[in-house]
Amino acid sequence: MTARFQNKRVLVTGAGSGIGRAAALAFAAEGARLIISDVNEANVEATAGMVRKQGATAVELIRADVSRSADCAAMVERAVSRYGGLDVAFNNAGINLKAGPIAEVTESDWSRIVAINFTGVFLCMKHEIPVMKRGGGGAIINTASVGGLIGTAGVTAYCATKHGVVGLTKSAALDHIKDGIRINALCPGGTRTAMLEEWFKDPEVERIAMAGTPIGRMASPDEIARAVLFLASDESSFMVGHALTVDGGLTAQ
Repeated sequence: MTARFQNKRVLVTGAGSGIGRAAALAFAAEGARLIISDVNEANVEATAGMVRKQGATAVELIRADVSRSADCAAMVERAVSRYGGLDVAFNNAGINLKAGPIAEVTESDWSRIVAINFTGVFLCMKHEIPVMKRGGGGAIINTASVGGLIGTAGVTAYCATKHGVVGLTKSAALDHIKDGIRINALCPGGTRTAMLEEWFKDPEVERIAMAGTPIGRMASPDEIARAVLFLASDESSFMVGHALTVDGGLTAQ
């Protein structure tokens, strides 16, 4: 294991499970000092316990709802008060709701998914960027999805928000690269997270998903976390406003 993030100050949202948890563990294993957040306090406490179990001690946890500006500000303020600044932010928190065609999506469900998946990324960056700018730069990774690159029937609201994240990332990247802040998006394909496992309770849904993925399987959260760390590291130093696709060949078809 390398130490690419030794003493780097890293914020991970949606760290209570799945890709966020895997990324938090991976950053910690490479020496990062962590701020981890999730709307589910018990889940983020469990992640913090896993981080400590693998030997890291610099981990702060905070319950946060990224659709609330005050919560996003509190996460960043915790990084500043605990570690003196912020070097890396992985804006990963997101949800999906009941599948169905657009005419069946309720207005309340639409508003909720937009608030978390799209506005949440905006609010996180709004509070992260000034701190990074004062510190001389940093790296931000926003979780989009292959659903931000292509359309998928039945998940219109989710795809709309993820397309929005890609566009937001590209424009924000151009706004702030002169400040030394690299902003990129990550577009995972099907990954074995709690969200996807809920869909796969129907074996037919899983069969169809597998048939459409050339590699023939889902990603593990650890595989996606490795891409996160790449985007956060100096190894991707010339990547700006990019949407990195990690999807087992799905969008290559």
